[in-house]
Amino acid sequence: MSQSHQQPALSRCPGCEEPPVAGDLFCGVCGYDLSAVPARPDDRPTMAITVPPAAPAAGAVRWPAAEETDSSDVPAPVVRPADVPGTDSGGRPLAEPDTPDAVSGRGAASPPEPVRAGGPEAEAVQVRHDDRADPGGAEASGDFALAAPDPRAAEHAAAPAAAPAPGAKVCVACHSGRVDPDGYCENCGHAQPRERDHMEQELDAVAAVSDRGLRHHRNEDSFAVSSTALPDGSAAVVAIVCDGVSSASRPDEASAAAASAANEALLESLPRGTHPQTAMHEAIVAASEAVNALAQEPTGAREHDAHRHQNAPACTLVGAIMAGGLLIVGWVGDSRVYWVPEDRTRPTARLTEDDSWAAQMVAAGLMNEAEAYADERAHAITGWLGADAYELEPHTAAFKPDRPGLVVVCTDGLWNYAESAEEMAAAVPADAQEQPLRAAQMLVGHALDGGGHDNVTVALLPFAVRPQGAGSACDTV
Repeated sequence: MSQSHQQPALSRCPGCEEPPVAGDLFCGVCGYDLSAVPARPDDRPTMAITVPPAAPAAGAVRWPAAEETDSSDVPAPVVRPADVPGTDSGGRPLAEPDTPDAVSGRGAASPPEPVRAGGPEAEAVQVRHDDRADPGGAEASGDFALAAPDPRAAEHAAAPAAAPAPGAKVCVACHSGRVDPDGYCENCGHAQPRERDHMEQELDAVAAVSDRGLRHHRNEDSFAVSSTALPDGSAAVVAIVCDGVSSASRPDEASAAAASAANEALLESLPRGTHPQTAMHEAIVAASEAVNALAQEPTGAREHDAHRHQNAPACTLVGAIMAGGLLIVGWVGDSRVYWVPEDRTRPTARLTEDDSWAAQMVAAGLMNEAEAYADERAHAITGWLGADAYELEPHTAAFKPDRPGLVVVCTDGLWNYAESAEEMAAAVPADAQEQPLRAAQMLVGHALDGGGHDNVTVALLPFAVRPQGAGSACDTV
């Protein structure tokens, strides 16, 4: 029977510092293998290593011996400030310690003398702290020559951020960096608010507001408002609102192109005397062509963005023209126009019909309006502007109101929170006729308070009736 090697007893476990039980091979607390502890080396007596004091080196400074006590029976300090020879910051020698007045700080200082270093026989060397030795005389002066700066360090040193050019866009976070074309600060990298995140515009007879909303990462809506003169000198007011189709490629570009093209077409045709309803039809066609042109971008220009959709850009459009006592509306898609009379006791009306799945179900008699718009397919549009549209069918209608009121032109980002004409009229502020911009802001706030799930855009046109005007409130011409 073999005998196991007896390990020396341990006072504490190396793993947990707990005292182990005698004879255990493993710690009962942490499981440390006590048999793996190396053997203790043979005990050797500890001997103090003493070094004899070194003899004073030749030329060492002779330190004065400290007195035991001073006149007040208080132990004297080991070293007084004037006990050690030296110079002050101006290079003048300090007072000699053997002068009572100098030691106590009283009396005049001794005349400047060279400080001797290295003993009595050493040469007098003037100590200077501002000695600038030339490269050849560094050793003679006792100083080290300063090394020239490393050109490599200067080469890789971070260059300070360039100041923005006059008139350039400045970062809203650090207020000093330039903003690059991608919308980020070149200094701190902060993403800048996009110009289209919130837009407002007001003219004499029309105001519009557009907002990104609370859920979308960008604003895909766009609008254009303008005014021009008809051949008879009367004014014509125009409002165009477009909503980019989020499932399409570059919807923000599509809505901007459509709104701009339609507005330009109206400003060109109305002064020539074109009937406003015909002008609206032509404007929608021009907007469609502008959106179709976006789909003709070369394929290679899109290959760098792997996440970009490959279907054609698309958007909806709705517009209104006030000219010659008439109200002309035109649309493609599910953006809407509402009529809200100034006298809220009179009936309100929705002047457009959606190009949507829900509207088709209601028109076909398959569902009532409440059931259709409660369906998850309700907002699937059946008409839009874009190269992949089945067929362009611009809708236009003309009305001749016989009383003053407000024309509300909006995207579904607003009417989702005020769908019926009565709900929209309740959301419109009472002073909207006098303050259309403030009213548009409040309507956008109404949508944001409701959740802001989509981009929100609304244009308001206060309609004033001519004294000789007559007719029904909303008669289609």
